Amino acid sequence: MQPILRKFALGAVVMGLSFAAHAADYVIDTKGSHAFIQFKIKHLGYSWLYGRFNTFSGRFSYDENNPSSARIEVSIQTASVDSNHAERDKHLRSDDFLDVKNFPEAKFVSTSFEDQGNGKAVLKGSFTLRGVTRPLTIQVEQIGAGKDPWGGYRMGFTGRTSFALADFGITKNLGPASKEVELILDVEGVRQ
Repeated sequence: MQPILRKFALGAVVMGLSFAAHAADYVIDTKGSHAFIQFKIKHLGYSWLYGRFNTFSGRFSYDENNPSSARIEVSIQTASVDSNHAERDKHLRSDDFLDVKNFPEAKFVSTSFEDQGNGKAVLKGSFTLRGVTRPLTIQVEQIGAGKDPWGGYRMGFTGRTSFALADFGITKNLGPASKEVELILDVEGVRQ
């Protein structure tokens, strides 16, 4: 290889490594229970019913110098639904709602991350629930980032979104005030 080509190739490798060094990969900390996927839906229009999914996993990649390159993927075990009421949870797992026997997993895979400034962003992606995949937009806010007491580095975000139950094949009539569910997502990732 000619010296000039060798220098060019070496320069390209070094530049590629310097760009890659800015992006960091994180695993969502579900082991330490520092992440939550919660939902709320109106009950007959009189109050809010809250619940959560106890079992999920995920990872994200984030580059503070290039937030638009962020990516996230989350998998939720639908049978882990928990509304603090055993009989209701049994009904939520049935084919009236989550149909966990046929669709044991829900999944979100990001397609874009639009930085809005001041730690706020719009996260877009594909959400799959009950075998139906649709686009979903999540309003995101970065909570913080930094070293933890165990020698690691963490970053956390909160997000909110809502969607119509019927969009994912859930047609059980809960009344006109209960056609949409809101998801509240709080994730803390540990840098790998």
